[in-house]
Amino acid sequence: MDRSVGNKTIPEALRRAGVHVEIHDDHFRKDAPDEEWLARAGEQGWVVLTKDQGIRHRRTELEALLDANVRAFILTSGGVRADEYAKTLVACLPKIRRLLAKTPAPFIARITRSGDVARIEPPI
Repeated sequence: MDRSVGNKTIPEALRRAGVHVEIHDDHFRKDAPDEEWLARAGEQGWVVLTKDQGIRHRRTELEALLDANVRAFILTSGGVRADEYAKTLVACLPKIRRLLAKTPAPFIARITRSGDVARIEPPI
């Protein structure tokens, strides 16, 4: 769980739904470069959840994600309250699990406010 997602509302909702959740700040400095924590997430086999849409546009971060075989989901709608996104994420867990089961790492997928889950191609 990237810092951008928060460390309370969304993680707690996912845990209540039976998802094992790791919080960024439990493992990394608050100012840890994305390249550092993405590499570790890949080593651990963690699925990344972030609101940072720019991660797929910044070359060093995208390369770190791809090199580490990370499976990443980006929450793409801005201005959505954490409790709203928490409900959306819990509701779309079956879609997320299907994508994880059928799509080899690395990949980036988006999750919209309405619960649409789809793989996206990085631009670079």
